[in-house]
Amino acid sequence: MNDKRNLGYRAGWISIIGNLILFVIKYWAGISSASIALIADAWHTLSDSVSSIIVILGFKVSSKDKNDARPFGYGRAEWIASLVVGILLAIVSFEFLRDSIGRLIDREPAQYGNIAIIVTIISIIVKEAMAQYSFHISRITSSRSLKADGWHHRSDAISSIVILVGIFIGKYYWWIDGVLGIIVAILLFYTSYAIIKDSVSPLIGEEPSRELIESINNYAKECYKKDMNIHHIHTHSYGDHIEVTFHMVFPKDITLQDAHDEATMLEYRIFNDLGMHATIHMEPEGDSDDID
Repeated sequence: MNDKRNLGYRAGWISIIGNLILFVIKYWAGISSASIALIADAWHTLSDSVSSIIVILGFKVSSKDKNDARPFGYGRAEWIASLVVGILLAIVSFEFLRDSIGRLIDREPAQYGNIAIIVTIISIIVKEAMAQYSFHISRITSSRSLKADGWHHRSDAISSIVILVGIFIGKYYWWIDGVLGIIVAILLFYTSYAIIKDSVSPLIGEEPSRELIESINNYAKECYKKDMNIHHIHTHSYGDHIEVTFHMVFPKDITLQDAHDEATMLEYRIFNDLGMHATIHMEPEGDSDDID
């Protein structure tokens, strides 16, 4: 847990420092070229810093030990942090869209120069590198909030690519800056939707994966050498702490002690191999329990 928290902190601080530097450079370039798309891209970069702060706070809260008030720990705090990142990105997207439409209505062209080109290329390289780093750490730590932060970085890199294209053709079309701002806003909306969806789904509850169902059934067959009719499988995830519950059918003539011992053996197997805390409801053969 400490290693995961430290990796999350390091990724968050690298993101914050890098984004603050990029924001200053891109905002200056946007003002110099009178480009709403580049200024919007600069604010998008600054919003990445805010999201990274939220990621750090999410790691801090989620790493707290479980207690009587929170018997399953604080792991879901990281998903809440990821949800907040998605919402912030959606707000930023709306502002970009509004400003870009205003630029088209006012027929305001941008005056791109070499500064804008250099700054945009630097932004693309740095932001994609930061995205790759966040994705790498998210795979190590299984962190959804870091994954969301990585997509935040990548969306910034993509928007910078769009702007770079616009820089080279902007001198031919006065409206290109406003249109590019709208395209960037749409890309950000899509990214925010994906982040919010990925965060809300486990908070509401998800069905168990086919792989998990197959694993539990295979473990039971290995332990008991027969089909134990496992059903009503449900998972409850709290970050690193995952609960799995299911019903399992035992022969009618088995004693309660033997059924308990066999169920406990399977619970240990699931915990050792999958890291999940299992709770098994035991049913006698021929009995039908429809309670979900």
